[in-house]
Amino acid sequence: MPRNVDLLLTAIAPAIWGSTYLVTTELLPQGYPWTVAMLRALPAGLLMLVIVRQLPQGIWWGRVLILGALNFTIFWWLLFVAAYRLPGGVAATVGAIQPLIVLLLARPLLGSPIRPLAIVAAIAGMGGVALLILTPRAALDPIGIAAGLGGAVSMAFGTVLTRRWQPPVSPLTFTAWQLTAGGMLLLPVALILEPSLPALTSANLVGFVWLGLIGAALTYILWFRGIARLEPAVVSPLGFLSPMTAVILGWSVLGQSLGPAQIAGMIVVLGSVWLSQRVQQATPMKNAARTIRSRSRE
Repeated sequence: MPRNVDLLLTAIAPAIWGSTYLVTTELLPQGYPWTVAMLRALPAGLLMLVIVRQLPQGIWWGRVLILGALNFTIFWWLLFVAAYRLPGGVAATVGAIQPLIVLLLARPLLGSPIRPLAIVAAIAGMGGVALLILTPRAALDPIGIAAGLGGAVSMAFGTVLTRRWQPPVSPLTFTAWQLTAGGMLLLPVALILEPSLPALTSANLVGFVWLGLIGAALTYILWFRGIARLEPAVVSPLGFLSPMTAVILGWSVLGQSLGPAQIAGMIVVLGSVWLSQRVQQATPMKNAARTIRSRSRE
């Protein structure tokens, strides 16, 4: 399948993740972060397991548990801590450091080179996210900042290790394993730390179905598929599309303001994503050209 198609399919995931804030605030009961995270992961994972009817074997039990914890349990827990202790703009801007961390982790874990322009693109993406949603009155909280950074590190490790550990199964099966593992780890915490959910309304049910089947199952199938086919340094910057989608939905659905700073932020985000893709594509082309020249001299 052409590389551009792989990029487009992978980019659908963070674009859909941008709807999480809208769905959470408008359709779900408030004040149940652990329970919401668990219900987002576990039912979807179990449903997918019923479909694929395949469990991990041998060493993959431990690896799936680690990946489920990194990609879902720890990441979503710290994400909610940051969201509750920081304004949304600050939390999203701190989390936007994740593509930069991926670049640094991919060197020792995957042997991928660190390209200066890729670092420039990652930093530019962080600046674009800041323009999109950061306000001058944003307050800083040390615990919230630490949680945001920890969540970014957790997802970065999960992204790189998902690339390093590729089981001989389909993306559907791999996603089912990780969602189930992450949901099972969230279950006891949700039961211990939070009260039972109130009676669910039809809007609540729609929100849970969207977050579980679309915002978790479908998107992570596409995301893990992209990681398997593309370098993590290519996939990770696509995450900048998530806050951009959130801003667009807030403007179009909730009537939130969209000023020059937000428009500039969108341009910077799109530019950083484009630059990161160009940087990663340039090296294979250069290597191929060197190989051709070398063979012509022989």
